[in-house]
Amino acid sequence: MARAGAQRTAARAALPRTVVVVGFVSLLNDAASEMITPLLPIFLTATLGAGPAIVGLVEGIAEATASILKLVSGWLADRGWSPKWLVVGGYGASNAARPLIALALSWPFVLLLRFLDRAGKGIRTAPRDALIAGATSEANRGRAFGFHRSMDHAGAVIGPLLAFALLSGGAPTRSVFLWSVVPGVLVILLLVLGLPRDASIGPREQVARLSWATLDRPVRSLIVAAGVLALAAVPEVFVVLWARQQGLPLAWVPLVWAAASLGKMLLAYPAGVLTDRLGRVPLLLAGWSLRVAVLLALALATAAGPLVWLLFIGYSATLALTEPAERSLIGDRAPTAQRGTAYGVYHLACGLFVLPGAVLFGALWQGYGSRSAFLLAAALTAVAASGMALAARPGRAAASVARH
Repeated sequence: MARAGAQRTAARAALPRTVVVVGFVSLLNDAASEMITPLLPIFLTATLGAGPAIVGLVEGIAEATASILKLVSGWLADRGWSPKWLVVGGYGASNAARPLIALALSWPFVLLLRFLDRAGKGIRTAPRDALIAGATSEANRGRAFGFHRSMDHAGAVIGPLLAFALLSGGAPTRSVFLWSVVPGVLVILLLVLGLPRDASIGPREQVARLSWATLDRPVRSLIVAAGVLALAAVPEVFVVLWARQQGLPLAWVPLVWAAASLGKMLLAYPAGVLTDRLGRVPLLLAGWSLRVAVLLALALATAAGPLVWLLFIGYSATLALTEPAERSLIGDRAPTAQRGTAYGVYHLACGLFVLPGAVLFGALWQGYGSRSAFLLAAALTAVAASGMALAARPGRAAASVARH
């Protein structure tokens, strides 16, 4: 009883300064990023003449690059590199490269800048997640990651609204890209001045080599399932193209993107709280199952008007449901001395199949239509969710949840 009471008290305690600062940094960074992201597939296809397969190639290479660097940066953080300055460097690289997309005259230049943008993401992500995990206890780690993801998605609401305001005022798309430099500068200032100087990922009593066998079964199952899910993942830029295919006007694209991000913002924090109370696995399975249902709806529905908005928001919401549980589970089970590397392995596994998955989705769309692409994504997502369900069958899942 005393232990349960202590856990409840810890869960209600104020979030550490590190978590709060990183949350606001993510808000500002996503505001800068999401001024560009919802317009990028239209910029590539309508302005630069690229096809859906090129959109998939650009997004796939960008995300695969980020995933590889997440492993490297996590490994460096475990071996004494300052996690604060890895985070500052990563955000700096992204916010230097991103506005330059305004100057692109062909899709290879966009590919290069997206590569640099996502390289920055790769440098910062694992150390940042490890900082959050190191600043919290298991009793409130889900809440901390839920707060961070909620702030991240809040930025993804603000960014498209800024883009919509600029477009409505007559600004061309390239000018919208250039204006993203303003919140980007604020990101760096807040990190340098606000993040505690002694922010760390936890004690390093012993730095051991990370091996697959050292991770317990729930973590290994999560990583394998996340890899398959990455292959099945539909980058949200394709949902933008789907919405345009259904007749959504260009000027409304930032608004529907903002609405989807608002849904994610509202869901992420409650999902983090629920994963602390109910366990990680139930939230994962619920979110993945809902994702299958929405992908099937995207494939089969002939959407118009409000239904376009509903399905767009619904797909984004299924992504937000699982984020706190996935990241909390890694923080719960990874040894402290390997925490940064463990987050890197998780993100690497997620990214290994992003490139072939995105290119395959784009090629299927271009060759056979969007319906075939969404149906395949739904089938692969169902396979990944089923694999996780088998790995977490009642006896073992209950033991795992009990330890939370």
